[in-house]
Amino acid sequence: MVDDMTSKTRRRVIVKGKVQGVAFRAYTKSEARKIGLVGWVRNLPDGSVETILEGSAESVNLMLTWLRRGAPMSRVDDLIVLEEKPTGEFTDFDITFDGWESWRAR
Repeated sequence: MVDDMTSKTRRRVIVKGKVQGVAFRAYTKSEARKIGLVGWVRNLPDGSVETILEGSAESVNLMLTWLRRGAPMSRVDDLIVLEEKPTGEFTDFDITFDGWESWRAR
């Protein structure tokens, strides 16, 4: 059975603040998996963290609430949340190191 992509939500989120060097990505991965999201999280060269969240609207909203609080040693100053069309391309939630080139091109 193929997932109905109309029941999925996808958000690209940039998290600004003290979010590198504090295990933010590891905590994000753990929390996202716990609530059933797929996607990825990565550090960006400007000191922020970017994540793609895909899953039910309820799960994505729970994760956005968690991201606003952040990991224990982090300090979240701002979230930039962009709505995207769900793609169904992910099967898990991981930490990635790819894609800085596409970020720089924006």
